[in-house]
Amino acid sequence: MSEQKTTSNEINFDSGMTFSADKTLNNLLKFVIDSTQKYDAHHSEKPRSNLLKDVVDKIKKYGETHLDNFNKLIQVGLALSIEKDINVLLEKIVDEARVLTYADAGTLYICDEARRHLDFAILQNDTMGTKLGGSSGKVINLPKVPLYIDNQPNFANVSSYVALTSETVNIPDVYIAKNFDFTGPRKYDQTTGYRSKSMMVHPLVNHESDVIGVLQLLNAQDPETGEVIPFAREYNLLIGALASQAAVALNNAQLVKSMKELLYSFIEIIAKAIDEKSPYTGGHIKLVVELSMMIADRINETTSGKFANVFFNEDEMEELRLAAWMHDVGKITTPEFVVDKSTKLETVFDRIHLIVMRFQLITQLIENKHEKILHKAHLEKMSKAGLEKLIQERKQEIEILKEELAFIESCAKTGVFMNDERIARIKEIGHKTYMYEGQESRYLTDNEIDNLCIRTGTLTPEERKIVENHSVMTYNMLKPLPFPKHLLNVPIYASGHHEKVNGTGYPYGVDSPELSIQARIMAIADIFEALTAQDRPYRGPMKLSKAIHILRSMSENGHVDPDLFDLFVSSGIYLKYAKSVLKPEQIDV
Repeated sequence: MSEQKTTSNEINFDSGMTFSADKTLNNLLKFVIDSTQKYDAHHSEKPRSNLLKDVVDKIKKYGETHLDNFNKLIQVGLALSIEKDINVLLEKIVDEARVLTYADAGTLYICDEARRHLDFAILQNDTMGTKLGGSSGKVINLPKVPLYIDNQPNFANVSSYVALTSETVNIPDVYIAKNFDFTGPRKYDQTTGYRSKSMMVHPLVNHESDVIGVLQLLNAQDPETGEVIPFAREYNLLIGALASQAAVALNNAQLVKSMKELLYSFIEIIAKAIDEKSPYTGGHIKLVVELSMMIADRINETTSGKFANVFFNEDEMEELRLAAWMHDVGKITTPEFVVDKSTKLETVFDRIHLIVMRFQLITQLIENKHEKILHKAHLEKMSKAGLEKLIQERKQEIEILKEELAFIESCAKTGVFMNDERIARIKEIGHKTYMYEGQESRYLTDNEIDNLCIRTGTLTPEERKIVENHSVMTYNMLKPLPFPKHLLNVPIYASGHHEKVNGTGYPYGVDSPELSIQARIMAIADIFEALTAQDRPYRGPMKLSKAIHILRSMSENGHVDPDLFDLFVSSGIYLKYAKSVLKPEQIDV
């Protein structure tokens, strides 16, 4: 018996008679009649009823076996179709194929995307106690099987042959096979003492008729004696059906994996674009994702306290991760000059320079005015004392102007708190006027006065609303997207990272307990990253102790979840993050 590709099922009886499983009912009856006649010719001493009973029993057993296999295939198909983990799926394909064929060992290869080689995915051998790949977590350290050698098809290796031709190969004994090179199995046997014998190799073909994998089964065993026997021809169709189901399931899993990778790649590109929009927020989104997942992982590990009964499953973890990646997507609509506003007068550029130029103009106008006054005084031959008084008045007026400009410049800086007295003085200076080319103008415009009078920070109330609107835009941009069922909450989680547990946050003012724990997690991650960031335009890198102090104050005032803050600190997440991200000089605790 040699290597074969079989297309029919056959039952071989002890008498040498053969019945093909694809016969019609009439052929089956004819087969029984012919069999009895042949039996009479050779066994006249035995009653014909014995033969009929024997044939019926064997056909019944055959039918029951195939019905059992059919039921198994249905169950296998259901199991494969619902499996989400691709590693577990690959393992199930080999497991079920071995069960159906009583194979002692099995190997599953997966074609690489370029279709240049086969990668080992699963390797199992019961006799040798081997279980590699899949959910075992054990890596298969075997070389890839090339599909081409020197750009020529590799037909010498049985698995590459099957991958290239889509044919099924059934070999009774690999030691006497002539069509393929089995040097590898022989070396393996010599090393381990194993005896590779019967082999069946079947392609996994997807809906586009491309071979995406190869299933190789080794050493079929007699279910009663355990003896290694050839793979029955009927297994060709059985494994073919399984391979078709496996290919569909594997192809679907690969498509889902590819779509997920595409989705996350697209999301990361958007996140990078948002960060790149401002030179001061590079990597912010990625770091918020990292911090959020660190907190969620810690909650899952907690077995006591407030979060003992809180656990995020795989889908919920993915939902949180995606929400964290998308939490600032609304900033695409936020003007750069607001996002990057590092001083109170900054728009596209820092308008303090316009004010300086304006005051230089006013200084020159004062100089010109006093020159005219002095010139007239000279013509009128004013006394020396009178001239000195005029010069002193000019000097004093210019000094006042310089001092006013210096005060304005101090107010324009970040970090200067504007109390009522400073605000009143800005307004007083701003409403002074000067004449230029017959037109009266004020020292400061209304917009300049409004910006200079910002009590803390660099944003006016109007600009702050523009910034806060990014949360609404995040929701509006994400809500129409057709998220799958397990990701439906991404829009509400992503847009809620500025909500506060006391209900004073934005955009919706949701308070506890309506505020999701996912949004609370992102709130802490977002604030802590912003506090410790090294690239903010309005301040230098903050010390870790100060950032924790501010966050603690926010937890006490109902801005962030106090229980999450306690977990964040007590678990050491803040310190672990700091050591991996912050500058050494920032870490002072």
